[in-house]
Amino acid sequence: MFLSVFDIFKIGIGPSSSHTMGPMVAATRFLDEILNGDWPRPADAMPDRLTVSLHGSLAYTGIGHASDRAIILGLAGETPETVDPDQMDEIVEKIRTTKRTEPTGHGGYRFNPETDLLLDRKTPLPGHANGMQFCAYDNMQRLLLKRHYFSIGGGFVVDEKELEDLKNGAVSKQETNVPFPFTNAEEMLALAENSNLSIAAMKRKNEESHGGAEALDRKLDEIWKAMDGCINRGISQDGVMPGGLNVRRRARSMHDQLQEEWKQNRSNPLLANDWLAVYAMAVNEENAAGGRVVTSPTNGAAGVVPAVLKYYLAFHDDADENGIREFLLTAAAIGGIIKHNASISGAEVGCQGEVGSASAMAAAGLAAVMGGTPSQVENAAEIALEHHLGMTCDPVAGLVQVPCIERNALGAVKAVTAASLALKGDGEHVVTLDTCIETMRQTGVDMNERYKETSQGGLAVNVPVNIPEC
Repeated sequence: MFLSVFDIFKIGIGPSSSHTMGPMVAATRFLDEILNGDWPRPADAMPDRLTVSLHGSLAYTGIGHASDRAIILGLAGETPETVDPDQMDEIVEKIRTTKRTEPTGHGGYRFNPETDLLLDRKTPLPGHANGMQFCAYDNMQRLLLKRHYFSIGGGFVVDEKELEDLKNGAVSKQETNVPFPFTNAEEMLALAENSNLSIAAMKRKNEESHGGAEALDRKLDEIWKAMDGCINRGISQDGVMPGGLNVRRRARSMHDQLQEEWKQNRSNPLLANDWLAVYAMAVNEENAAGGRVVTSPTNGAAGVVPAVLKYYLAFHDDADENGIREFLLTAAAIGGIIKHNASISGAEVGCQGEVGSASAMAAAGLAAVMGGTPSQVENAAEIALEHHLGMTCDPVAGLVQVPCIERNALGAVKAVTAASLALKGDGEHVVTLDTCIETMRQTGVDMNERYKETSQGGLAVNVPVNIPEC
């Protein structure tokens, strides 16, 4: 099994990888299908009008997660990686006004978001909670093309066949054509022992088999630059976040308080925890505002890995750029195992799959750069994930704000604690990471649908809000 580090860490926009980035990617896939897909093309008919319907979790929390906005941007030809956040409002408003979308390379299509974009809460698409239907009609209103896509977490989007292949365990040639293929932690540890290589070193060789070392390092550096930039933007911003909950940003004021304590040389026994919280909340406040973030492995959990990595740089004297790369490679290896064997989607397994996975990835990365053996690294990931088991996804008003922002801070603290516990042991432990991942999968299957990113249970129904239901 091979998932690239750049599949796990993607540069995109907030507030949600599955509900914002995924729909945008699906829309661009449909545009490509119109132009290049293998479908019957009547000689006398051309696509003239597009319609989209969102189903399941996407329908319930689509407005709060800006899924509708993402669809509009995607049908304009924009992608999460390249869209300019400062231009998004203008693009969306133009389409709402003209009721047309004119992506590059296309002749243009009629598309009225008021009538052609439906949030269908009554008709779930079979296969996954995050389903989307795209249709193209000619000027006589004859259906020419219909496609279903599913946003499966972390910005990943699959069609019906690809979803079926995933469920059947189908493995592509690319996934096996690497020097160190592993599908779970047990295989990963066995390969590490036989090769006498670290998890990061094996992951590096797998990545380099699909590209050179120089390109790999450049891209890893770009990922960290984007993460660090997101932290810095979050620390510099103030005010109320969008959406109607009137939640104020706190990272900047917390950062200023910590800076003042430092200037006055005041003792703070919680210093490391406080900085972890500042870093994590800065990222997720930016995410909630629709800024540029890195899926780690999702947007809702995007603050954990950057916070722990920033903590490593700030509190460890031997931290350097090679350590950053080792951290990211190790974290990606763990994230790939979790995604392959369970899920990183809150709509599938709840927040245990988002913040829990992120905490496990960050714990593994920190343990690795602090000199941990592969067994200790695996133990760190297991500890962090184990103590997120059962966590539901219950965003108030469908916004990635409450409780999501603070959960990232706590996920970062748990990651550091997990790494410390693992490094003080010898790698031997009762519960393996594979067992923990399987437990998370089973827990997700058993979890009531109301607690899986629908905003129909938990805090979402017990916190009174004064904004329209999303």
